[in-house]
Amino acid sequence: MKDELIQLIIAAVNESAAAEGIPLISPVTAATQLFGKDGLLDSMALVSLVIAVEQQVADKYGKGVALADEKALSQRSSPYRTVETLADYALTQLA
Repeated sequence: MKDELIQLIIAAVNESAAAEGIPLISPVTAATQLFGKDGLLDSMALVSLVIAVEQQVADKYGKGVALADEKALSQRSSPYRTVETLADYALTQLA
């Protein structure tokens, strides 16, 4: 399931980058930095991505997840750092 989530997030990042006009220097992978130092996205693009991922997760798995909740925002290590950390956080929300 984690690999499916990673692929879902990669597709959402590619769509978001195209919509926001963000140039992709290299292909998006699980290790792609999303936010923070050397991150691909600014705060507004990150919000758009999180909303898109929440919707796609709900559509694919039939269960709503909140990826921008108090728990995510208060973690010492942000779940928004990379594609993989976001997938890991989504996986915990699905469990």
